[in-house]
Amino acid sequence: MPERLEQSMKLIGIYSSFLILFCSIAHQREGAQDSCSHRCGEELVNCSCQRACKSLGICCSDYSEFCLQISPSSGSLMGGKDFEILNVTFNASSVVSCRFKQEIETSGYVAEDGRAHCISPLLYESGLIPLEISRDGGLTFPHSATWLSVHHSKVSAAEKSTLVNATKWQYYGTPNTGGNLTVTWMHQTFPARCINIEVWGYQETGESYSENWMAEWKYLYTLGKEEPNSGTFTFIPVPAKADYNTWDIGALRISPSNYSDGQSNVPSIWSPVHALAWHLEEDFRKHSAAWATAKCLEWDRREEKLPDFLEEIMDCPCTLAQARADTGRFHTDYGCDIEKGSVCTYHPGAVHCVRAIQASPQYASGQQCCYDSTGTQILTRDSIGGSTPDRGHDWGSPPFKKPPRVPGFSHWLYDVISFYYCCLWSDNCQFYLKHRPSSDCRTYKPPRVASAFGDPHFLTFDGANITFKGQGEYTLLESSLTTLRVQGRTQPARPLNGTVAKVTGLSSVAIQENNSDVIEVRNSEHSGMLEVLLNKEVISFSEQSWMDLKGLFLYSTADQNITVMFSSGAGMELRGRGGFLSLTVLLPVEFHNHTQGLLGVMNDNPRDEYTFKNGTTMSSDASPLQLFEFGADWVVKNETSLFTYDTQFLLNNFFYVAKHNSAFIPVFSPYEDPADLLVKEMTLLCDSDPFCKFDVLTTRSLKVGNSTRVSHQNHKWLVESLQPVVCCGWLDHPTTGKKEGTNYLLASTIRFSCNQGYRLAGSEERTCQLTGVWSGDTTSCLPGTDNNQAVLFGCIFGILGFVILVLLIFLLCRKQKRLLLERNESSPCCLFSHIVLEKQSPQADLSLYRLTHSQATILELPNKNRIGEERIKRRKICGIQ
Repeated sequence: MPERLEQSMKLIGIYSSFLILFCSIAHQREGAQDSCSHRCGEELVNCSCQRACKSLGICCSDYSEFCLQISPSSGSLMGGKDFEILNVTFNASSVVSCRFKQEIETSGYVAEDGRAHCISPLLYESGLIPLEISRDGGLTFPHSATWLSVHHSKVSAAEKSTLVNATKWQYYGTPNTGGNLTVTWMHQTFPARCINIEVWGYQETGESYSENWMAEWKYLYTLGKEEPNSGTFTFIPVPAKADYNTWDIGALRISPSNYSDGQSNVPSIWSPVHALAWHLEEDFRKHSAAWATAKCLEWDRREEKLPDFLEEIMDCPCTLAQARADTGRFHTDYGCDIEKGSVCTYHPGAVHCVRAIQASPQYASGQQCCYDSTGTQILTRDSIGGSTPDRGHDWGSPPFKKPPRVPGFSHWLYDVISFYYCCLWSDNCQFYLKHRPSSDCRTYKPPRVASAFGDPHFLTFDGANITFKGQGEYTLLESSLTTLRVQGRTQPARPLNGTVAKVTGLSSVAIQENNSDVIEVRNSEHSGMLEVLLNKEVISFSEQSWMDLKGLFLYSTADQNITVMFSSGAGMELRGRGGFLSLTVLLPVEFHNHTQGLLGVMNDNPRDEYTFKNGTTMSSDASPLQLFEFGADWVVKNETSLFTYDTQFLLNNFFYVAKHNSAFIPVFSPYEDPADLLVKEMTLLCDSDPFCKFDVLTTRSLKVGNSTRVSHQNHKWLVESLQPVVCCGWLDHPTTGKKEGTNYLLASTIRFSCNQGYRLAGSEERTCQLTGVWSGDTTSCLPGTDNNQAVLFGCIFGILGFVILVLLIFLLCRKQKRLLLERNESSPCCLFSHIVLEKQSPQADLSLYRLTHSQATILELPNKNRIGEERIKRRKICGIQ
């Protein structure tokens, strides 16, 4: 028994040890789960490491230690931006290091206030970059944040140096361009007393479209060393040394002089990327046109060997109105912006250009479309200022970093500097336009528009309208094509005169497509301003107005109009108006028959807009109460919700309770009382807009009514601007001839003429028909006299023939006169001459007549206004009764 007892005790001991070890491991794992180290942005078992945890009070205890806030949080992808870490104090002995995207490390420092700083590196991509921070010199990186890398041309002017008289910089060395050059900058950027000005060059090496194709920014030489940090530097350019003067694209970097020349990741300000004309070799200055011509021909030969990217880029919109309205697929080109009075340097004759937002799928190419003051697209076959496609999309394309996807710089190398070679520095633009021809708009199909605004009113893609005033969270749009989801939250209008109006409006909209980032736009509960959330975290546009994000671009105007542009071409515009949100959705035609929700089925059939989740359809003549039931069917579930519930109010009213508040019964049909003083003001404000009137009556607010009116007008403008347009395609002028007109849309007419010595064959003018085909026959010019010359010669010979006829008659009559005087007979010649001459010229002088009657005499009547009298005398003399 004792032995068995001893064995049992040993087993119990071993079991207990295992139990203690297991509990210890489990406890350690539980503790690890509750830590935000390396887990920022995640929802853990017992706490949260998401930014929303603060307002709810559910953050893990070490959230602030590991999930860092930085300021500024964005900067140019060229690097050199000094930022500080806000919510953690570091020891003076800490060795700070920052790691971007787990690849690029930069050294940091600790300031006197204990705040750690780092410098952003030179990057070859834009968008949100994961950032990790170490305090032990790079041994561990437990702290994390996010850095926004921005396209260099889109950062504010204060973040770049300025090339004074930029045109002079880029033409320097060409005829009549020389002298001093000046660069300026915000000297407050650096605390240093002295700065260096360096020249950096950009190139791409390796075989095009291969794995070894690489992008490189390289330090070339120092232009100015230990210059005063006065904010300005002026110099006289000289050709660079042989090792550097072949670099023709680059930028200046200004940095404190206490760093070594060309040192990476130092505080700096960069100039705009530009053509380095001012430092090119001596041959350029001696014979710039010949030098540029050789470069243009070399570029032409290289382009011939590269893949054709033109087939996969989308066509341009046909009109300026379409281009400005199609905000899901096209965005203003900042180099030619009608709103800012741009001079359109690279597109003379244009007033506005847009760029396709998304790069083409295979070659990451771009499309640029330019328009003249009449709203007509300009084609390069007609003008050097025409629309030009781009081998490298100016804004780059994920995954970035490798050519031709490097934002801005690939575009400069393949599409901009070549324009200098061929068009600006020499007169060989035909080579450039051969490889960058405009695409017309024959295959362009405008997007379809749907809107939601006011009380709220839903205007569907097919032109129907639904007024649904439920309170809750609902699916506005779903698409199986790209798993696009647009969800809307509606809340009652703000209390008026102590009572709550029985109406609702959009207070928040959340959007996602495929696995993109989630964007939510909502009215702030406190400020009444719009809040934008990125993956459940409130973001600010105080630093940047444009963000390249996962699967989308995000843009905010100064007046808080938010535009979301997805990779599919779907676009959303959100505005805060009258206390509610207004939403506009633009979908490409590829979404045809692939939508459902409160914004309807996009299939050109307005009678099936009221389609339930199960596919059944309600009559288009449904009553307001039936419409209320239809809207309630599209309620969102918690497990599929895209919304952020970061306040107790949102949790209590939209998360813990039913998504559709069935107890809320709105006003379906407001009564218009003629004695109501508000009705007169409403009539003046709304005119004939039914939605404006409806919302004024239900909310008792002219402000809400006006915002509804403006939103409705915007919807109608978009629908009108995006009407399909017939394009018959470009027509060339005939060889040895000319054409008049460059508009190729419906009802436009093109006229043709031939050069001197040629005659026109085919149609003299051709008109674009509804079928998209030009009227008439192909026009050509053939050797020989043209029509105008034939008419001219015909007139000349006709006059000569008439004069000869008169002379013949005169001579004949003289001859007959001698013969007939002897016979005392009337002259038939007189009769004939009268008839002929009177038809040709009734005013003819009687002296032209040589009458052959025996009693006739030559009559001279100088008063030629007496035409009738002359005619009578002629007739009598000739014996005509």
